[in-house]
Amino acid sequence: MKKQLQVVVTGGPGGGKTTALDLFRRELCHKIAVVPEAATVLFSSGITRSDNEQLIKMVQKTIFHLQKNLENIYKVQYPERLLVCDRGSLDGLAYWPGTESDFFKEVNSTFEEEIARYDAVIFFESAGATGHDISSNNPVRNESSEQAALIDVKLQKIWSRHPQFYFVGSSESFVRKIMFGIMTLENVINRYQRP
Repeated sequence: MKKQLQVVVTGGPGGGKTTALDLFRRELCHKIAVVPEAATVLFSSGITRSDNEQLIKMVQKTIFHLQKNLENIYKVQYPERLLVCDRGSLDGLAYWPGTESDFFKEVNSTFEEEIARYDAVIFFESAGATGHDISSNNPVRNESSEQAALIDVKLQKIWSRHPQFYFVGSSESFVRKIMFGIMTLENVINRYQRP
């Protein structure tokens, strides 16, 4: 049986990831299944963000396990499709208030195990990283442009360690950026579908 491909689409807040994923669904609907972002699922349920370190750790552990469970559900539900994950299990590391080793101890995993879950990473740079506005219609987003830029740097340091890391830089033209992201995903799909 052919290995099911799993690609992460990630990046800092306000990078265009949500818009790109919506278009991915429309353009490639019979080839992909989009795994929803665990953090959005959790925060949409009424859990609020906090500055309390204990609560942040509890929330990030929950997001980590929910993300992996959602990915596993989608693998079984859509065995013939490429899984496109709206963020991945390593995203929580950028929000974690402790060390990297503390994070992996708390979630009972390793960096190597988590990075190996994914065949490729498509990283959408936050508009905040280049000084642009990140306002959106995402009701659970609360980061300022400055906070988005800091998170973007952390996420990029984490995910760029993947051997198949694809960077979609912030651009003056949002449409061009999204189109480049879609072409990048299509190239990844085509590369892995070759016999």
